[in-house]
Amino acid sequence: MDLPTVMRQASQQLSGLLQREVGAVSAVKATDDGWVADVEVVEVEKVPDTMSVMASYRVELDKQGRLMAYERVRRYARGQIDRR
Repeated sequence: MDLPTVMRQASQQLSGLLQREVGAVSAVKATDDGWVADVEVVEVEKVPDTMSVMASYRVELDKQGRLMAYERVRRYARGQIDRR
């Protein structure tokens, strides 16, 4: 599978499972068993949208692009910037 297809599969499947809007796929990495992707999801929509609560999910897909596992790894306000 090519990278754009993996990104699309990760976001569509997680969105369908959680019934939430996907904001972006922020990372994708090939593994021996398939793919790992970080997907940003709108968890709580607020007005203004900079106050919306976002979550970063790590998803695992097999070599055919099927979602095998996911976990929420972080929650944050949409306008928040990482300080590292």
